[in-house]
Amino acid sequence: MYLKALELRHFRNYREQSVAFTAPKTIVLGDNAQGKSNLLESVELLATLRSHRCYRDRDLIQTGQPWGKITATVQREVGRSDLALMLRQGGRRTAIRNGEKLRRQGDFLGALNAVQFSSLDLELVRGGPGERRTWLDTLLMQLEPIYINILGQYAQALKQRNALMRQSGRQGKGSPDPTQLALWDAQLAALGTRVMRRRSRGLARLVPIAQQWHQAISGQTEILTLQYRPNVPMDSDDPAGIQGAFLEKIQQRAIAEQQQHTSLVGPHRDDIEFTINDTPARQYGSQGQQRTLVLALKLAELKLIESVVGEPPLLLLDDVLAELDLNRQNQLLEAIQDRFQTVITTTHLGSFESQWLQASQVLTVKAGTLSIP
Repeated sequence: MYLKALELRHFRNYREQSVAFTAPKTIVLGDNAQGKSNLLESVELLATLRSHRCYRDRDLIQTGQPWGKITATVQREVGRSDLALMLRQGGRRTAIRNGEKLRRQGDFLGALNAVQFSSLDLELVRGGPGERRTWLDTLLMQLEPIYINILGQYAQALKQRNALMRQSGRQGKGSPDPTQLALWDAQLAALGTRVMRRRSRGLARLVPIAQQWHQAISGQTEILTLQYRPNVPMDSDDPAGIQGAFLEKIQQRAIAEQQQHTSLVGPHRDDIEFTINDTPARQYGSQGQQRTLVLALKLAELKLIESVVGEPPLLLLDDVLAELDLNRQNQLLEAIQDRFQTVITTTHLGSFESQWLQASQVLTVKAGTLSIP
């Protein structure tokens, strides 16, 4: 797939900007806080409907404006797609594909696939479980667009169950109405089981690819292990068995939930564990090991998405070359070659070899305006 054109209107610090992508590699050059990351963020939104930098649409819209819009043209083997995402300060966003407003945002996913790699991704290793859940969920949405609906249904059931528990707390009751609670328990278990099974299967597909990349980058000296750590025991992939374990654990945590007035059981408390040579990477991995781990994950994402969708996804690199030593830089640039359309941001061109520069389109950004140097 190939991103041919992108237009931003009132998005972040871009008032009105169009860009045509004329080479497999695009280098966006500029000082910090000029709009480099914002450009990549707009492409990430088109691919995943999410930003790894913020959660609210109003933070994506240019200050003082009621709306923002991202428009793109994507060429795929099956034909061209025209995409648009309208963001509003006080209302729901609108997803448009080939001129048609979509009733479900999940139907927008899959028109463009992309993998984002930024310095913030080191939080995958260093940060809390929420960082790792978001990373895996975002990947799964591109592999299985229906997953966004499953995840949304689970989030809604969790919200309703928590509201019921908070209400009983405000009313001074020891526990919520047992009939209502049982209904939400059943919903949470059924929907949570679907989330957990997809997370488990998705990670199982990614692991061998990530391990191969990790061994290559580390010079065959380190063994990477990724383990899904579900909050509810998964002795098998059997849905009925998982739901039963889910409901059993809810009963076990009932007193704690009543005291805290929140749901303590479910995939919203899952984690993914990374180990290097049987040592937890989060607590004991060096900076170099953590960077190697994240680089292996991102390269594995590229390969996995390509194998599932049948076309290479875009690669978005946000100021990461400065974070990697020369060996890891070479591994990354060697893996990319001309296989993946790449948009890469940088504050200087010194990290790039002359052949890379000759094969790249170079754009300069200053205060939300792109130009050709």
